Amino acid sequence: MINEKTKKRLLKILGIAPELKAIFLSGTPLEVKRDDIRIFLSNNLIATFDDNPKIPPLEWVLARAAITVFRNILSRRNERLSGFSLIGYIHDILAGNSPESTPTPSADFFAELEHLLKGITGHAGVYSDTVPAYSKHDGVRAAKLRSNDLSRMARTSKKFMDRYTCGLENKIVRKRSVNQARIMKYFKATEVEWGKWPWHTRNIIRDADTLSALIRLTDQEYKAIKLANEYKIPFGITPYYASLMDYEPGRGRDTTVRAQVIPPLKYIKLFKKKRECSQNTSENSMDFMLERNTSPIEGITRRYPKIVILKPILTCPQICVYCQRNWEIEDVYSPTAVLSRKKLDSAIKWIENTPEISEVLVTGGDPLLLSNAKIENLLLRLSQIKHVDRIRIGSRTPVTLPQRITDSLVSSINRFHNPGKREIMVVTHFEHPYEITPQAMDAVQKFRRFGIDVSNQLVYTFFNSRKFEAALLRHKLRMIGVSPYYTFNTKGKEETDDYRVPIARLLQEQKEEARLQPGSVRTDEIVFNVPGLGKNYLRARQNHDVISILPNGRRVYEFHPWEKKLTLVDTYVYTDVSIYGYLKRLKAAGENLADYKTIWYYY
Repeated sequence: MINEKTKKRLLKILGIAPELKAIFLSGTPLEVKRDDIRIFLSNNLIATFDDNPKIPPLEWVLARAAITVFRNILSRRNERLSGFSLIGYIHDILAGNSPESTPTPSADFFAELEHLLKGITGHAGVYSDTVPAYSKHDGVRAAKLRSNDLSRMARTSKKFMDRYTCGLENKIVRKRSVNQARIMKYFKATEVEWGKWPWHTRNIIRDADTLSALIRLTDQEYKAIKLANEYKIPFGITPYYASLMDYEPGRGRDTTVRAQVIPPLKYIKLFKKKRECSQNTSENSMDFMLERNTSPIEGITRRYPKIVILKPILTCPQICVYCQRNWEIEDVYSPTAVLSRKKLDSAIKWIENTPEISEVLVTGGDPLLLSNAKIENLLLRLSQIKHVDRIRIGSRTPVTLPQRITDSLVSSINRFHNPGKREIMVVTHFEHPYEITPQAMDAVQKFRRFGIDVSNQLVYTFFNSRKFEAALLRHKLRMIGVSPYYTFNTKGKEETDDYRVPIARLLQEQKEEARLQPGSVRTDEIVFNVPGLGKNYLRARQNHDVISILPNGRRVYEFHPWEKKLTLVDTYVYTDVSIYGYLKRLKAAGENLADYKTIWYYY
């Protein structure tokens, strides 16, 4: 039910743009209002391109972007795609025409609308009134002042990055040696056993009681793991990765590490609900990325012209909560996880019979969970296909089980790395500087010593999205020999809402924090993985549009497929998480929201 208090708050926000407010309060029909708003926005857009003294320098850039967004929202096509009319919603509230079923605008909605109108009118207020001193001078004087300004920026970024802890710090190395001793004592293991990867895979931690004997769990963590076991939701942590967790929870340093593998209760309940729904219908709602539509044969996924994914195994030594394929994993020890010999033969034959393929990404699951002999045989067969000139190995074992990267494994893989003829490269997945350890560095360096490139795909979640947190990760990764490659938006699965970050935050991080770093440590690309289609490059505005703002404050985006200029492919509509809700969580985590004030103006 929409009450008078809600109307007053809406009118107050509309007062930021008096002309717009007058249009909504006029007695004209909705479609006339739509046309009048278009004229209002067009006039404002023209004004931003003229020398409008009412709009401060650079504010016109924000105004132009905000106006473009509002014009998109006015489109009837976009209303159809999003299933919601923003102007119809506002019109009905002010006219008192809202039925009882109309959702009440949330605080998230009001915050979005307020910042959108501030942007349109050139009152975003994100810039200081002070013009940089160097802009008033020329020559050496300007250069010195500019240098001082750059040093100030560098000090600011360092101040943020100094808040986060890296696993290479001496005090953390010592702490983890204590953790290791405690875990070894529990399992009655020797140093020799700890150093061998099969021991870790034989002792994967799969239940709450075992994990709580090694580290202290919160009541929520304990309950979530118990329910995961009860509902047969895959759960597993290697003893090595458990040693990266602080004994006491809630200190903040290992939050990202715990969040990787310990699911929230909300996730457990929604995962169970979706799986049951999927089992009762013909459509698999768990297959968020629509791999069923891009798998011409079992074990193969193809979304691009010249590269194909080969999945010889569908389990990992450790299960990531937000993994796009965890719904396919029955258990870390599933006897059916390895693709049968017959199916693997068929998949490799398919690659051989598809000469357009020049690159194969071997992933899963984690292919390095296979034996050396099986890995070597697989690489041998792929290397014998003449048109395959690059083989990528996607594995998280350098992070979760660095003991797996043995000299013999690397030597076997290196047999097929032939510069000038065929490249082998490794793609791994570090999420936080706290995961970077001497053991992980040693694993990476074993590949690097043979000339095998190691790159990183970062999944940007709430748990690594604080100011300059990802920037520090990229810096530390380069120091151990890992090249930043991609930063992925977390998949938009309902059960992983606690992990998702607004798209605006990814854009803000790349254009503000990463931009302050040297090019060598900000070379990754921020992407949104469109289900069934593939990567959409978020940095490019022409690849996506904001098409609506819902009553719960969530932006609705339309993503264009990568091949939009090449062939007629449908677009993808996505509902993001709320910026306001995200900022509330940051504030609860101790962040100063003034540090994030520009987030509203990234679209």
